Amino acid sequence: MAAWDDFVLVGHIARPHGHRGQVIVTPRTDFAAERFAPGATIWVLRKGVPTALVVQDARFHKERPVLTLEGVASMNDALELHGVEIRVPPETQVALPDGRYYHHDLIGCEVVTVDGREIGAVKAVEGAVGAQHLVVAADGKKDVLVPLAWSICVEIDPVGKRIAIDPPDGLLELNA
Repeated sequence: MAAWDDFVLVGHIARPHGHRGQVIVTPRTDFAAERFAPGATIWVLRKGVPTALVVQDARFHKERPVLTLEGVASMNDALELHGVEIRVPPETQVALPDGRYYHHDLIGCEVVTVDGREIGAVKAVEGAVGAQHLVVAADGKKDVLVPLAWSICVEIDPVGKRIAIDPPDGLLELNA
């Protein structure tokens, strides 16, 4: 099995729900219905130890899963999980179509311009779908925000950890 740091973040336990151990989850996945379906296995750190929990029941309330988890039977059990990250092994990820990437695959990629100028490494991907941007840590400077758009990010190679950009005039200077 992969190390905890290699597991993929799919949500956080926001808070307990009710007195029977249910929890409300803030999902961090585009596949929440599948990821948190009854019978699915999710992983959390309990007292520093990666622990598998099986989803016994799930329903959605305001687009957030409300889960009943195996071994979490009381409000006190649920309170112990408050704020805990929910992760899954990397091999359980859903395959994405060409041209789509998981955020964690882009983090750490080196960003360079098409003419070879090094900008920095991606440290985060932020924004809503359709308006996302890369947060690039420029050496000793303010972060550079690069729109995640095909017209700008002309080559994305998560395996090679490289993103080539063709920024419009003034984009890189905008963040200086």
